[in-house]
Amino acid sequence: MKTRYGVLAFLAFAAAAQESKPSKPLVIAEQGSFFVGGETKALPPPPANAPGGRGNPFASGDVTVNQMYVQYQIPVNGNRHTPVVMVHGCCLSSKTWETTPDGRMGWNEYFVRKDRSVYLADQVSRARSGFDATTINAVKAGTVPPSQLPNVLMASHQIAWSIFRFGPTYGKAFPDEQFPVDAADELYKQMIPDLNSLLPNPNPTWTNMATLAVKLKGAILMGHSESGFFPEQSALINPAGVRGIISIEMPCETMLKKDQLATLAKIPTLVMFGDHLGDVQGFNNWPMSFDSCQTFVKQVNDAGGNAEMMSLPKMGIKGNSHMLMQDKNNLQLADLIIAWIDKNVDKKR
Repeated sequence: MKTRYGVLAFLAFAAAAQESKPSKPLVIAEQGSFFVGGETKALPPPPANAPGGRGNPFASGDVTVNQMYVQYQIPVNGNRHTPVVMVHGCCLSSKTWETTPDGRMGWNEYFVRKDRSVYLADQVSRARSGFDATTINAVKAGTVPPSQLPNVLMASHQIAWSIFRFGPTYGKAFPDEQFPVDAADELYKQMIPDLNSLLPNPNPTWTNMATLAVKLKGAILMGHSESGFFPEQSALINPAGVRGIISIEMPCETMLKKDQLATLAKIPTLVMFGDHLGDVQGFNNWPMSFDSCQTFVKQVNDAGGNAEMMSLPKMGIKGNSHMLMQDKNNLQLADLIIAWIDKNVDKKR
């Protein structure tokens, strides 16, 4: 490893390897769940000829929409470190951060074992979080045309294999592939319909993440893929609680205004990418995403900030997929992130 991370990476790999099968019980001080955000919406009365008619008790009244579900675990020594909020990507849920498809420890448990309080959020419109279904019901009732039905995104196995960079073509893995491809079917079970097309602008997940950071009296926001730039978007809405940003494998916004860059420059930021960015047939967006993030990192630093690009292959860490938190070396990568947090965020505590 010919970078300044060489010794750090080696030590992290060695330490994490020892904990892949923990010999000690997981001890926590508290765990639970709650919702963040949401808004009350009055349902419009249905037409008299609608299914169920106006006598349907579910047809009117107030509902809560766009709330974000959060589950958490706080370790005994959690107050020593800044809490970490983990948000999943497209067509997935917070299961992303839990046990890996092949049954190994996920980042959620590992961070807790490293005395970090972890908060797992389901994006609004996904899994246990809420969404606004009134358009769907209005089409069913005939009050709006079917053309207004939102698109429900469902990622196929083939698309996942390609976009997640498991191999050059479907069913063929890279020789050094770090994702446990023998367990790919278990990953496919994690992939669920994505209702983001129902969401208003701005995405309420951004606002809810910022609100959560304030609620926690300071937090590190971590996003991946579809949500990779969500921490930055949240900080631009309200930076008050955002102590650090970790953005993993996503396109970056490079057209930010001077005042926006000034806001982000006050928050330590880490961007991480895996390997084989340009090696997948039929999907060539990853090199552009990487380049956009290189530009973003430079823009933040030029504004006086502390942003860092962590390119794993440039550090000598080969074969990582888009699903870094589920790869075979996921705990070693977690230690790199934890070391970055200790150096750039928690040193200020």
